[in-house]
Amino acid sequence: MLPSHPNNVLAKRTLLLAAAAMGFAQTVLFAILAPLGREVGLVEVQIGAIISASSLTLFLVSPLWGRASDVWGRRKILLIGLFGYSVGTIMFAGVFQAALLGYLIPVTALILLIVTRVANATVMAAVSPSANAYMADITTVEDRIKGMGAIGAAGNIGSILGPAIGGLLASISLLTPLYFSVFLTLAAAVLTLYALPELPKPAVIKKQPRLKYTDARIFPLVVAGVFLFMGFAIVQQTIAFRFQDELGLSGIDTAKIVGISLMFSAAAALLVQLLVIPRLSVRPFVLLRISMPMMMIAFAMMAMGHTQNMYILSMCILGLGMGLAGPGFMAGASIAVSSEEQGAVAGVAGSCPPLGFTVGPLLGTYLYSVDGALPYWFAFTSYFVLFLFTLKFKDKK
Repeated sequence: MLPSHPNNVLAKRTLLLAAAAMGFAQTVLFAILAPLGREVGLVEVQIGAIISASSLTLFLVSPLWGRASDVWGRRKILLIGLFGYSVGTIMFAGVFQAALLGYLIPVTALILLIVTRVANATVMAAVSPSANAYMADITTVEDRIKGMGAIGAAGNIGSILGPAIGGLLASISLLTPLYFSVFLTLAAAVLTLYALPELPKPAVIKKQPRLKYTDARIFPLVVAGVFLFMGFAIVQQTIAFRFQDELGLSGIDTAKIVGISLMFSAAAALLVQLLVIPRLSVRPFVLLRISMPMMMIAFAMMAMGHTQNMYILSMCILGLGMGLAGPGFMAGASIAVSSEEQGAVAGVAGSCPPLGFTVGPLLGTYLYSVDGALPYWFAFTSYFVLFLFTLKFKDKK
């Protein structure tokens, strides 16, 4: 299919809706998981283990689905991801429902929650690589950045709507947001089934050049990326506990306020990416250097704050910082290597967020169990070291 084909307009819109649905589905869980886990008798570290296990699965499985899309076709892999997520989330929510009704003791519930979430993540991992590869197939080289940017923006919009709508739906029950996310991903799957054409397979599949994480050109960025997303994961997994414990909120009220704070954070990041970054003419690592002090201020506010407004403001500042840091990290990785290695470096860079989210939730929840402010001081210190690290690293000119 040529990039000028009229069906491409419908195909692009379908891909964007699928990305938005997955953005909603992934972020709505952060608003409800902490209070929901406590409702069934889990402690902080156990709740963090659920996210860490699924993030590790995403890290390991995503490259496999990307290669599978070369063999089986983008559309088939995308459908597996969307339908698979829907089924997996029903199973995941079903375990929570059984635990809430008293049919499962906490230890059994934890095991089943990890198993169902890992199974869910295994198929959910198919969505991102297949959607991005499909977009690459139907865009020209000149329009490639716009196409990829559109998918990223669609995911961000879903990330904004997820916590906001999820927080409202939590007033019905803490599981309602999960069931609503299933409705959205099923709708996206059905639309993909009927509106997204299968692309012809290339006659020869060019083998991607092998690029190691330890490659001297990108290793500093890999280190920066893992620490960057680890700190962000620490906040996302512990901020609900902070709200609930410091403000004395119920589970439902916690989900609502966390949803609002995550919505503001994602909106701040999207605002920076749409309005600020296009007007800046700075090197990628300069964006990282600018973002670090901003996020360190946010961490300090989370550690020392005791009011709802202080926590929401800190999440907004964190969103502004991540809005600068994320594109800086991805662009820095891209320009560090040759044009023939762009696919390989995209895979390496794309694995840094789930690797950070594998370590962050477990570490953050453990530190929170010791002291409520400790995760944020740890993130503050990590980012300070990372900031000094970026000062010594030289951008590729």
